[in-house]
Amino acid sequence: MKYIEFIKQEMAVIMDRDPAIKSKMEVFLYPSFWAILKYRKAHRLYEKGHFYRARRLSQKTARKTGIEIHPGATIGEGLFIDHGHGVVIGETAEIGDNVTLYQGVTLGGTGKEQGKRHPTLGSNIMVGAGAKILGSVTIGDNCKIGAGSVVLKNVPPNSTVVGVPGRVVIRDDVRLIEDLDQIHLPDPVMNDIEALKSENSRLKKRLSILESHVSQLGNEE
Repeated sequence: MKYIEFIKQEMAVIMDRDPAIKSKMEVFLYPSFWAILKYRKAHRLYEKGHFYRARRLSQKTARKTGIEIHPGATIGEGLFIDHGHGVVIGETAEIGDNVTLYQGVTLGGTGKEQGKRHPTLGSNIMVGAGAKILGSVTIGDNCKIGAGSVVLKNVPPNSTVVGVPGRVVIRDDVRLIEDLDQIHLPDPVMNDIEALKSENSRLKKRLSILESHVSQLGNEE
């Protein structure tokens, strides 16, 4: 892709996904724009074997933008990093098309793997603020990862994951492509609490009935 075409594409992505933007000129103020622009250049250097130059460029960009993208990572089209300070994308990470990452997202390793050490993300994915996806796991297409989640296992396509460790709470029964946001997500912990409360209430009723029967038997004797 030519340099000018890439700039136009990134401008369109940012303007489409950030309702706060009011003009095209604001795009040039976005750390995400510069981080991805510099990543593309560093990635080309990395592919040509200029590893030191690629890393020097990526580290310089990380200091300026707060977004650290290893030049070895493979990133498709339409990546948007919103309020991206603290975002880290590891060397062997792979990201598909139309992916949105929020502040503090880590696509990192566990420190115990060799070779492919970082996650693979499909297309049409939203990863909420502070979420951590660790190791050589695969996140299928059309998934949402809730804010603050820690994902350590593969996630099938069309799923919503929340919690620590991350659990799949929705799969295949909702459309996730056109509704990428990080707040309309279920709360599995609260669901478990409500289930325990319901079970506790049921057991209390049974116990009350048993006590009543025992009392009646005692009176008959």
